[in-house]
Amino acid sequence: MQPIVLPPNQFPRFYRGGPRIAAFRGVPAEGDRTPEDWIGSTTRATGEENGPSRLADGSELAAALAADPESFFEPSHLARHGSEPGVLVKLLDAGERLPVHHHPDRAFAQRHLGVPHGKTEGWIILEAEPDAAVWLGFDRDFDPAWVASQDTGAMLAAMRREPVAAGDALYVPAGVPHAIGEGILLLELQEPSDLSLLLEWQGIVAEEDAFLGLDLAAVLEALRPDPPDQSCAHGRLLPDAADAFFRADEGTEFDAGFAIVVVHAGEGTIECDAAEAMPVRRGATLLVPYAAGAWRLTGNARAYRCRGPA
Repeated sequence: MQPIVLPPNQFPRFYRGGPRIAAFRGVPAEGDRTPEDWIGSTTRATGEENGPSRLADGSELAAALAADPESFFEPSHLARHGSEPGVLVKLLDAGERLPVHHHPDRAFAQRHLGVPHGKTEGWIILEAEPDAAVWLGFDRDFDPAWVASQDTGAMLAAMRREPVAAGDALYVPAGVPHAIGEGILLLELQEPSDLSLLLEWQGIVAEEDAFLGLDLAAVLEALRPDPPDQSCAHGRLLPDAADAFFRADEGTEFDAGFAIVVVHAGEGTIECDAAEAMPVRRGATLLVPYAAGAWRLTGNARAYRCRGPA
């Protein structure tokens, strides 16, 4: 079974971005209001039809996965998750600073929103302008009055600012407040949901849309204000704690298993034990099915492999 090339899957969001994704992929830009490309997605955006990926023939990826799950997924994955990838992979282009926000965890999402997944995230920086940064957690005591008064300056001043560069990886557990600074293109792995709670919303979205229909007390209940631990074992991109939600690694040789692959450097071919070789270059995005067997990259191509929970 051949690897499947995944076409772009960009659509409008509430913030600016998109040209960096187009440049990375080597395709024409679709304006500056399509800042996310959902790769290999079976997830819908909140309140929208957008989100699920389509294949080159226009059919939905989810239907292909459901039609032949044994070819796409290894037996251990099928036993736990069926024909769902269990992860949402995105390219995200921050054409402006994203607002301060956080995401519910699984227990909160089940209790308050009636959905099975929260939104723990992991970020791998693909490109970053000089002095680009993200904000992760509060270094000082959080004051709920900042949200009520929409005092964004106070929120950002109290948060931990992390400078970033290409190749950096960051783990963002559900509940941790964060903001992504302007001038960053990143690869994001996350739980398969689209749940955001905006602590900063004024001039961005309507207040009733900022909290997913919840009140401020519930929004603050989901908050975990401390900066997350980024400690990783040698050779890992993300901490061990991320394995419960998604996995990411980087290199040129990989074992068999369902994977969303993003080629981030160079060009060459992808060679699988049970499939024909295919040319790839920086910006290529592919789904490698389990039935393709172990695989490797030739030339100077390098890729990030994104997988579901361990």
